Amino acid sequence: MAIYRASYTKPMPAGAELFTRQGQNFARWTDRRGRKRTAKVTTGRDGSARIALTSTTHTAKYRDGSGIVRQVGTGCRTKDAAESVLADLRTRAELVKAKVMTAAQDAAADHANVPIARHFDAYADHLNAKGCSPRRVAMVRARLDRLARECPFGRLSDLNTASLERWLVLMAGRDVAAATRNGYREAAVGFGNWCRRTQRLIANPFADVPLANVRADRRHLRRALDADELRRLLTVAALRPLAEYGRGIVKTAPTDADRKRANWTRASLAFDNIAEAADRGRIALAKRPDIIAELEAIGRERALIYKTLVLTGLRKGELASLTIGQLDLDAPQPYAILNAADEKNRKGSEIPLRGDLAADLRAFLADRLQAAQDAARLRIGHPLPIRLPHGERLFNVPAGLVRILDRDIAAAGIAKHDERGRVVDVHALRVAFGTHLSKGGVTLRTAQAAMRHSKPDLTANVYTDPKLLDVAGALDALPSLPLNAGPSAERQRANGTTGAAIRDVEGARTLVPTLVPAGGNRSKSVAIADHSTDRTNAAMVVGRIDVSVDSVKRKTPLTSVVNGVHDKRVMGLEPTTFTLATCSGRWEIGLKTAFCTT
Repeated sequence: MAIYRASYTKPMPAGAELFTRQGQNFARWTDRRGRKRTAKVTTGRDGSARIALTSTTHTAKYRDGSGIVRQVGTGCRTKDAAESVLADLRTRAELVKAKVMTAAQDAAADHANVPIARHFDAYADHLNAKGCSPRRVAMVRARLDRLARECPFGRLSDLNTASLERWLVLMAGRDVAAATRNGYREAAVGFGNWCRRTQRLIANPFADVPLANVRADRRHLRRALDADELRRLLTVAALRPLAEYGRGIVKTAPTDADRKRANWTRASLAFDNIAEAADRGRIALAKRPDIIAELEAIGRERALIYKTLVLTGLRKGELASLTIGQLDLDAPQPYAILNAADEKNRKGSEIPLRGDLAADLRAFLADRLQAAQDAARLRIGHPLPIRLPHGERLFNVPAGLVRILDRDIAAAGIAKHDERGRVVDVHALRVAFGTHLSKGGVTLRTAQAAMRHSKPDLTANVYTDPKLLDVAGALDALPSLPLNAGPSAERQRANGTTGAAIRDVEGARTLVPTLVPAGGNRSKSVAIADHSTDRTNAAMVVGRIDVSVDSVKRKTPLTSVVNGVHDKRVMGLEPTTFTLATCSGRWEIGLKTAFCTT
């Protein structure tokens, strides 16, 4: 057990004066407060000159309850106060030895009175070491700082559930969205878990804070653009930079302040007049062909950015991170490599590129290479580049892409908000990607993989716009339910014939002339595979199926091959339901009885 002032060294201060006193080297300098300081000079491990200093506060050295020697800063300038702190430490050590206090509680007590900001700094270092993006770390730190300021939390001993819950209720009263409130809760819970793992706290004080219902309080609903809207958007994006120079001048009505004076302003761009405005822009800039080429290149790149976002599902930041070297456009299946450091889930992916998009990218890069070679020809002595640098960004994604998109959709005649309040923004292009996958019949599991989602409900519920799906057309798959079926149908129902069996009979009347040849010979028929089914689901039986030439009104049982086909249930987007093809028992169709083999 000891109380002492720790010694340490620091680099030589700038402008320090060296001198010798009684055979020892000293340094004299002026600190930032303007005070004259003097200290001994020593040599560091790297051979550089350093100054030796002594701490102004005392350090306590003792053996804790686990028998480990600890050195703890007391923060006390006087020896008496430091000895009082040492006495408390010795008492805690004895309590641990007597098993009155656990070692974890003893370790947590060392951190209880440390300012909360120092713990936040250590937690931020942990997140950086974990590989979180700098933007994520900065957001978590800002949220923790706000909670510490408004709850308030000055030290770890101040953390409690009630304070955080009161703050969240206060934010709900200020109309803060549920998703935002959950973000603050997530930051607090993550920090509490880290404190528990590092033995700064015995338990997470925020573990039982409930989540807000995001579904009941969604503020930023996005909608997907249909195919016609997407085509108009790409057209406008390509023409608008040049069309801005060809906007006509129109006369507006006089204002209330000056009714005698009319105003003149530029005409707004619309989808119907943007091509004419672009032509007028070319005429206005006829003496500056370099400006025309630059504006056309900007429009082409912007349209290609939108198309890439829609056909790949990439987020804006992920697309901005792609370099030319991350593309393989000559492979049998072109793809782009998304690095783990640039992906939201930090895993890294290979993004497949559709054929027409790969062709557009090849042409886009060829034009960039040609422009770079033309620029090199103007500089004497510079060699012509034979390829673009692999580390060069694929697209120059502007920071204000959201505002640019707003102007493009306005010129394309696309409403920013629909009748349900849903918005169109840059991330809505990713929603369009997921929606058109579902609309095209892509299975949920495949769409989930394409969207790079961890849960299928996120793909189905958030990134699929049901307004673009053919829900009305899906109703045609429901059974026919005539209200006046007639006495014959009633007799069939009384004899035990089910509605499904009636539909089978009706279907057989349509399919038998096609599948059953004339004559008394047996025939073979090829079943058609349903390619919309996911590969992971039950495989469709594709092969040759025996079909009886007998009429359905005879008592000949179905063949085993046909019964096997009925056993194969096709799993799609809808949940499995019990049908006649999956139950055990028998089917009665008219006068014929067939037994189910399942």
